[in-house]
Amino acid sequence: MGGAIKITRTDMSAKDLRRAAKRTKDGRVVRRLLAIALVLDGVDRETAARSSGMDRQTLRDWAHRFNAEGIEGLSDRNGKGAKPRLSPKQQAQFVAWVEAGPDPLNDYRLTPVGSLFECNSRY
Repeated sequence: MGGAIKITRTDMSAKDLRRAAKRTKDGRVVRRLLAIALVLDGVDRETAARSSGMDRQTLRDWAHRFNAEGIEGLSDRNGKGAKPRLSPKQQAQFVAWVEAGPDPLNDYRLTPVGSLFECNSRY
């Protein structure tokens, strides 16, 4: 079984966290706040995590983020996403090609297979 989680922030009590959870619109943040409030109340990590719909390790990770960043740290962070496969120049060419629309003399571009062939031959 896992050990106790140490909440090092002393600026908010379990009651304050529950009050903040009532005002929060993001359901994921609410679950995290309530789980940390349970930990502050002395509930063991397994029970606090299970009652909030997460596992022990996830609760531990969120507790570390809460200790470091407060309530703001409990929000999801957006990733950078995948690197673009086309260079900026190729992207501009592709946009221009799409915006130009189909060429009536070259019907193959009007079909999905033709469009795919055109993209593969250009990029």
